Amino acid sequence: MKIITSVRKMQAWASKRRAAGRRIALVPTMGALHAGHEALVRAATSSADDAVVSIFVNPTQFGPGEDFDIYPRPFEKDVKLLGAWSPDAVAFAPEAGEMYPEGVQADRLSVSAGALGRRLCGAFRPGHFDGVATVVLKLFHACRPDVAVFGLKDAQQFVILRRLAQDMLLGIRVMGVPTVREADGLAFSSRNAYLSPAERKAAVAVPQAVRAAQEAIGRGEQRRAALVEAMRSILRRAADARVEYAEVVDADTLQPMEAIAPGQRVLAAVAAYFGNTRLIDSVFTQAPAADSASPRKP
Repeated sequence: MKIITSVRKMQAWASKRRAAGRRIALVPTMGALHAGHEALVRAATSSADDAVVSIFVNPTQFGPGEDFDIYPRPFEKDVKLLGAWSPDAVAFAPEAGEMYPEGVQADRLSVSAGALGRRLCGAFRPGHFDGVATVVLKLFHACRPDVAVFGLKDAQQFVILRRLAQDMLLGIRVMGVPTVREADGLAFSSRNAYLSPAERKAAVAVPQAVRAAQEAIGRGEQRRAALVEAMRSILRRAADARVEYAEVVDADTLQPMEAIAPGQRVLAAVAAYFGNTRLIDSVFTQAPAADSASPRKP
């Protein structure tokens, strides 16, 4: 498996492949690969001729006091896993100086995620999605993909990056891959490794909460307040869970609404702490059409 650490060499490799008529799919990651990433890599290899997996822990998307310094970086293990999943894949593993040659703290240009980046997680992590959008745009320019593959567990990130590709006229197809879950429903995440056994047991309330909202919407529940309460009631039963938010919003604008319209596509999302570990989960779902929804007044 080929490993590239230089932006210039990555661009040269990509340009040569594109000139040969080959399509490139990019899977941006921060490493600490797991089964969820495997699904992304397999989607990439099936949607293009060449797959590139970036491994870069991006400093600009971590806020003060967050886990940048301790974020897992098992690079050799990641390369071994990637080679098993897709021997022909390319790993793009730059140092921070390659991605931010002017310095991480320099007065540099960056991408604003706008209002989309200030809702849900963005309300609690100021600047996080600006950092995500900035580094992903840099990765797009370095790797020159035709397709970019992201997991739908990070639903807000997916919505923002899809808009980035659209609004910046990048000509890149942004593909979302359904969340991969452990046997008890907890979404695979690099941060799951931080959980103690008791916290890990309690954390299943997070997927249970978003699933409860999805099921209620499917039954015709349209009242946002009732859906939020259904999620919070499950989270309240989890030992020592500290809920950051439980919300139902429009799937495209991420705006909350008093009531879901028939046929509207929405996102049910949760963020909660278990100990010091912040977990998120979400699900896109569509309300029944008017002729099949049970009438409920907001």
